Amino acid sequence: MSEHFDIRPLDPLDPAQEVVTEHWLGVHNGIQRELFGDTGSSWTVSEMRAFHRRGDRRRVALVASQAGEVVGALEVMMPLHDNHHMAMLWLSVHSAARGQGIGSALLDQAERIAADNGRTTILAETEWAAGDSDTREGWAKARGYAIAQTTLRSRQALPADRDQLTTIVEGPGTDAYLVETIVDELPQAWFDDLALLRRRMSTDAPLGDLQTEEEVWDVDRVRAQHESIRAGGRRVLVSVARHVPTGHLVGYTDLHVPTGDGTLAYQQDTLVVREHRGHGLGARLKAATALRLMDELPDVRSIRTWNADDNTHMLAVNRQLGYVVDGYSREWQKVVS
Repeated sequence: MSEHFDIRPLDPLDPAQEVVTEHWLGVHNGIQRELFGDTGSSWTVSEMRAFHRRGDRRRVALVASQAGEVVGALEVMMPLHDNHHMAMLWLSVHSAARGQGIGSALLDQAERIAADNGRTTILAETEWAAGDSDTREGWAKARGYAIAQTTLRSRQALPADRDQLTTIVEGPGTDAYLVETIVDELPQAWFDDLALLRRRMSTDAPLGDLQTEEEVWDVDRVRAQHESIRAGGRRVLVSVARHVPTGHLVGYTDLHVPTGDGTLAYQQDTLVVREHRGHGLGARLKAATALRLMDELPDVRSIRTWNADDNTHMLAVNRQLGYVVDGYSREWQKVVS
């Protein structure tokens, strides 16, 4: 408690706290507008509630208020299936309320929550637009956080060149690998292989200096994640690469389209397992998904994706597809005993 502001717990699932939840989320979304203008990412209350209902992470939310106004927002997310040493932070402070110790007080609370739950590795993220700099770098370092990974945020404008995308999809390797795409509903026959691919995503993708462990995925977790995303109001497109000789899925990519906006698609995971790389499958998967997106949801005007700066192969795929870098993010890591 402070004479200038107070910090209280928040339960986004409590109907009685709906207004406060909207303002709490508004602080987070406001940072995106501050950093990126109209191209900032955003979340809706329905999406946030769907995440809280999923149950794959313990989530603790706090709200900072000043003179009756919500000026700070924090969420501490702690995995329950795996990575039991880890806590991930989402911390935002309204620009007009900075320099008063609100961010530091929220971070103190976050680190206390992590410690109380036995978490020894804390992750937090900063972002900035292309041409700008990471204004929170000094603060993060002063609090004992080190850069673990830097990520490029890129954008593909739509509609893209359909002929070019089709050429990529129909490129070499089409005899050995079949690319399939669905909208919204995942085929039951995919679930076993998708569980394996999700696990491999946690080990095969570039991780920088992040101290993460292999994630535990099974059919139930894949289903719960998908149902949660759909319950939050997002449209979903998933493309997979099937190895024809074995019939197994060896790569995938997925897109989410928030129904509240409808003009922006978020590229989520893209993975081809190591054993099947070198056949252009990453580009084929992303090109096939973009083609299906243009057919199914023609109002979408761009796809946004994030890739680690050392993921040179996928960054080259992005350039091939016409993506342009428009921002950056950093994953900051603090390891405590």
